[in-house]
Amino acid sequence: MADLKFQRNFGIAAHIDAGKTTTTERILRYTGMIHRIGEVHDGAATTDWMEQEKERGITITSAAVSCKWNFPTVLGKPTPETKQYYFNIIDTPGHVDFTVEVERSMRVLDGLIALFSAVDGVEPQSETVWRQANRYGVPRIGFVNKMDRAGADFLNVVKQVKEMLGSKAVPLQLPIGAEDDFKGVVDLIKMKGIIWHMETEGMTFDEIEVPADMLEEAKEWRASLVEAVAEYDDKLMEKFFDDPNSISEDEMHEAIRKATIDLSIVPMMCGSSFKNKGVQTALDAVCRYLPSPVDIPDTIGTHPDTGEELKRKADPKESFAALAFKIMTDPFVGRLAFFRCYSGHLDAGSYVLNVRSGKKERISRIMKMFANKQNPIDFIEAGDIGAAVGFKEIKTGDTLCDENHPITLENMFIPEPVISVAVEPKTQADVDKMGMAIAKLIEEDPTLRVKTDEETGQTILSGMGELHLEIIVDRMKREFKVEVNQGAPQVAYKEAFTTTIEHRETLKKQTGGRGKFADIIFELGPVDKEWQQENPDKHYQFVNDIFGGAIPREFVPAIQKGFEQAMSNGVLASYPVANMKLRVFDGSFHAVDSDSMSFELCAKQGFREAARKAKPVILEPIMKVEVVTPDQYMGDVTGDLNRRRGMMEGMDSRAGAQVIKVKVPLSEMFGYVTQLRSLSSGRASSTMEFSHYAPAPNNIAEEVIAKVKGKVSA
Repeated sequence: MADLKFQRNFGIAAHIDAGKTTTTERILRYTGMIHRIGEVHDGAATTDWMEQEKERGITITSAAVSCKWNFPTVLGKPTPETKQYYFNIIDTPGHVDFTVEVERSMRVLDGLIALFSAVDGVEPQSETVWRQANRYGVPRIGFVNKMDRAGADFLNVVKQVKEMLGSKAVPLQLPIGAEDDFKGVVDLIKMKGIIWHMETEGMTFDEIEVPADMLEEAKEWRASLVEAVAEYDDKLMEKFFDDPNSISEDEMHEAIRKATIDLSIVPMMCGSSFKNKGVQTALDAVCRYLPSPVDIPDTIGTHPDTGEELKRKADPKESFAALAFKIMTDPFVGRLAFFRCYSGHLDAGSYVLNVRSGKKERISRIMKMFANKQNPIDFIEAGDIGAAVGFKEIKTGDTLCDENHPITLENMFIPEPVISVAVEPKTQADVDKMGMAIAKLIEEDPTLRVKTDEETGQTILSGMGELHLEIIVDRMKREFKVEVNQGAPQVAYKEAFTTTIEHRETLKKQTGGRGKFADIIFELGPVDKEWQQENPDKHYQFVNDIFGGAIPREFVPAIQKGFEQAMSNGVLASYPVANMKLRVFDGSFHAVDSDSMSFELCAKQGFREAARKAKPVILEPIMKVEVVTPDQYMGDVTGDLNRRRGMMEGMDSRAGAQVIKVKVPLSEMFGYVTQLRSLSSGRASSTMEFSHYAPAPNNIAEEVIAKVKGKVSA
């Protein structure tokens, strides 16, 4: 391994069609990893290797690639100071249905290139990606792509990043020309222009003086750049006031680097990946401003037994700790686990401890991944990303570590599924194959859930959206040769309580010999608002207020477990219960007849009885929808959204089109894309992502309950 200072682990994330995969393809070409650029629309991009990705021209699964980049160079050519930088890059999907791919990539990356379309600016998925990067504190560089397209406006996108994403976006460049005339950029740090050579695929370029008509504007933006980073270097501020021209390039770079790593600014750059312009300067910026594994804070974890906080430095001499962030089934090598190594050194053939399962696992081989190709390596060290083969049991988010120095690293946030589909095998031969296929797919994709409908015996798959489930069923057919019949998509409703009630439940059973006895007095109702704000990802608040030994302490976990299991089937329509608070405060027990099982059964029985009195309601998933439509279809589109129970949130205009922001229940959105095309002659587009759950109106709730009851009686 080279010096960790020269390592960069970064991802490329953005809204659909902003050019992530095209940019990754250019990076691989410039770093010499491929010799011919493959285009997304031809199904030839390196990182889009799945059949479904090639056909649809979209990215479904995040792909990792490694490459090397020479920096610094002069006019694109190496100098004696040039060092080789090592990149691990992850190209992520843009569709919200595959948002977990972005989530898990963010968890293990040190930096991010956030791509924006120069025409469309900040789009809904850009906001989701930004929130994910904020959640894990990932420093980022903004790259405004598609500067050659009609309606491209770099400074407008910078303004949107400031206003809509609430971050301090600071341009490092200004474009020379735009749309068809986009030729190059002005570098605000050097105060020089760059014009790329098209005959070398933009690998070389000329440096020119700043065009006279841009000089004043360039000086203004340079001044605001110095101002934005000056607080990271007091000398810089003094120099700026004395003589702005006395600030050296190196001083500027250092201050920008500190401010970027500290998440205080987002340096903004521009280019056109498809036309081979600007990607090279973005790679130089990755080397200059994004952190290496040594620049990020120490990794914090906890001791699995004591809960004590532990730290791990990015150092090969520390004890080994890594996080498995993605599982993939390869037809040739079997189960591959992608992992980020945070500390220590791991040789192929050695053993690691999987903290979740408590088992030792032998890593038979370690690989560096290049999309779907594996290159075996002998060992991996702190700061690197690789994949391993040989696991008997592993899940996304597992911590792998040295068995003598156990540590549990923070897991990643996994969003809840909002849509379900029933599948059943077509033939008897497909029954076993389907079970195996679903088990493997769930291992790879933590947002995919499966359960069996007890009444109908059907297998219900739940996922993040229609596209997500469509791809899953398609993969079952192609990869696992399973033929299935598929039902219509179903909405994942939930139930919730609206009032808190007190209830006493007593279980008494005498069957000769030892009986069963349990007695619990509890309160059941909605969770506390403050608790909900502190624990946004949890649905069950348990409060133990038993005192004086009314119920022995060893039975409390059984009570908690009983209620938790009962929550998976609500009393209205058997949907899971969300946001429930349970306070157990009294009860009694029998010295001989009481045991954990009695209290667990009593809790389940108590839930069924009390839940009916706590005024349960049906909750439905509400989606955040954004529609971009030409002016003339505005009335038809808004009318259609109103019919779908849409709540208008605001309107905006973008590049000559109207942008409608609206919240709509998911149950009303099936087949919307087709309807929108016919309303707008194919000229409008829409994006949709999950927003929140809200109580369904009475008529809808009654329909949902009647449908479930009808299915049961049938």
